Amino acid sequence: MMRREEARRAVFFDVDDTLYDHLIPFRKAVEQAAGGQRALGDFPFAAAYLRLRYHSDMLSLELGGAGAMEAGAATDYMRMRRFQLTLAEFGIPLTDAQAEAMQAAYIGCQYDIAMFDGARELLEELARAGWVVGLITNGAPRHQRSKIEAMRLDELIPRERQLISGSLGWDKPDARVFRHANELTGTLPENSVYVGDSWRNDVVGALEAGWRVVWFNHRRAERESAHEPTFEASSYAELRELLMR
Repeated sequence: MMRREEARRAVFFDVDDTLYDHLIPFRKAVEQAAGGQRALGDFPFAAAYLRLRYHSDMLSLELGGAGAMEAGAATDYMRMRRFQLTLAEFGIPLTDAQAEAMQAAYIGCQYDIAMFDGARELLEELARAGWVVGLITNGAPRHQRSKIEAMRLDELIPRERQLISGSLGWDKPDARVFRHANELTGTLPENSVYVGDSWRNDVVGALEAGWRVVWFNHRRAERESAHEPTFEASSYAELRELLMR
C-alpha cells in the first residue's frame, strides 16, 4: 500500500459512454436486427439507449453484480432480457429469438470503438501534468478488458490503475470501489476527481465516497436525485477546461 500524499491529485474515468460513444454499437445492433434504419423510421436511439443502461444496471443487480457477469445462462438471459424491456417501452415487442439476435449483434460491434474526440489527448495531458490517471468501470473483467484494449488504453494508463468491478467484487456506486482507488494510489478522496456519465453509478457513487465529480452529461440526461456534481461537462473540450485549470 502506498503512503498517502495530500498534494497528490487523482483523476479516474468511467469507460462506457465516457471515453467512447456507447450509443454507436447499440444503434448498429438495433438497426441490424431490425433490418436497417428504414425499417425503424425515426426511432429515438438516444432515449432508448439510456433505458437500456437502466435495465442493464437493474438486471445486473438482480443477478449479483460484479463477479457474476462474465458468462453463463443467467448472464445470457439478462443481456437478452434488457433488450426486450427497453424496446417494449418504445412499442417494439421482441421475442426471445429476436432479442438474442439483437444482443449478438451488439456484442459483435462493441469492440469496434473509438474514443471521443479529445479524450486520448486529455488523458496524456493530465498524466504529463502530474495527475494520477486511472479507470473505474463496472462489468465483467474479460468484457471490459476487450474494450480497454480496443482503445489502446494500456499505452496511457498502467494496468494496476484499470479497476474493473468484476475483478474487485464491488460495483459502482459502492463507495468501496473509490476507497480502493485511493488506497491503491496513495491519494485522498478530497484530492480525487471522478469523470463519468451515469448519475447513479458515477455521480452518486463518487460523491458519497468523498470525491469530486465531473458529470459527463453529453446526452443531456435529467438528474435523478438531490446530489450535486462538482462540475458538469458535455464535451472533452469542456472537460479539459475544467481539469487543466
